[in-house]
Amino acid sequence: MDIKERMQSVLKAEAEAISAININDDYVSAVEVMMSCKGKILTTGIGKAGHIAKKFAATLCSTATPADFIHPAEAAHGDLGLVGANDVMIAFSTSGKSREVLEILEMSRHLGVDKIIGVTSHLDSELRQHSDLILDMGTIIEPCPLGLTPSASMAVMLAISDALALSLLEQKGVTREDYGLRHHGGYLGRAARADNEPR
Repeated sequence: MDIKERMQSVLKAEAEAISAININDDYVSAVEVMMSCKGKILTTGIGKAGHIAKKFAATLCSTATPADFIHPAEAAHGDLGLVGANDVMIAFSTSGKSREVLEILEMSRHLGVDKIIGVTSHLDSELRQHSDLILDMGTIIEPCPLGLTPSASMAVMLAISDALALSLLEQKGVTREDYGLRHHGGYLGRAARADNEPR
């Protein structure tokens, strides 16, 4: 396969994987759980999934929902102190078998975290057993020539996190002004304030 064909195959695989996501009632319930959260939204994951979880927390913060990313490995060394009884934790793991992620969920239960939402693909994912709600990514075939590099799976995770964040934004009635208050700098800040600035 030449370079152009490989790149096209990657884009096609990612687009098809996103299109195949089954938005069922659990997705609706996840938004409702996040909306009723009395504490923080905490996101977690390790490896590439951790980067998606961190970006999700940043997107939530910018769209008027307090959130923070907690690294599973650092949690074992004190960062678990971030977890509170009114918090909702959203865990990202394609396999749902990463030891560090399962451990942080177990410990968060001991600390009384309100709800755990798992985002995972594998049917034998242990993450499913630790979660109150599961957002199923579906069966994903990675377009990597080795069949290993997380790419389509990460595209699906990112799409799911964006769908959650933007649905939550709409349900909460977040306005351009609200958005602008959290984006006071840069292009987005100027764009959000454009309608409110004196002419």
